[in-house]
Amino acid sequence: MSLHTLPLAAASVEKQEFRNAMSRLGSAVNIITTDGPGGRAGFTASAVCSVTDTPPTLLVCLNRSASVWPVFQQNQALCVNTLAAGHETLSNLFGGKTPMEERFIAAEWSTLVTGAPVLAGAIASFDCKISQVVSVGTHDILFCEAQALVCNDHSHGLIYFDRGYHHLLRQEAS
Repeated sequence: MSLHTLPLAAASVEKQEFRNAMSRLGSAVNIITTDGPGGRAGFTASAVCSVTDTPPTLLVCLNRSASVWPVFQQNQALCVNTLAAGHETLSNLFGGKTPMEERFIAAEWSTLVTGAPVLAGAIASFDCKISQVVSVGTHDILFCEAQALVCNDHSHGLIYFDRGYHHLLRQEAS
């Protein structure tokens, strides 16, 4: 098997071309929440992933131009609530211009260690403190160390793929 090297292209990837390609990358749908001195806020995100299990750390990407950015920056704590099938309306509320109070009224919430809102019925909720922030382009990458978590084994998953929601069915162990 031989490896052929392609010549380096001088042109860069266009923003819309990149967005179109990224729409083909399926990902979990999450509502990221916070509460504390900066107030209560939340937004929908698919840019979330595991970093390491020692210490248990996730990363969350947040646009610095988002209205919620200063709240997360001040609170330094958040909860990653991974949505279940049936949470599409809630995802849209937290992903749009809906006033913050109306977003939170639409669901049932509790808290764990950090005080960030934990969504009842989420597939998993990771209650975290923000341990590091790295800025890249328009976004901050928040490294979030889990302080507590809750898992729900009774719901099906929700992913976002090709600009639409899709349900994931759990396979029962045989």
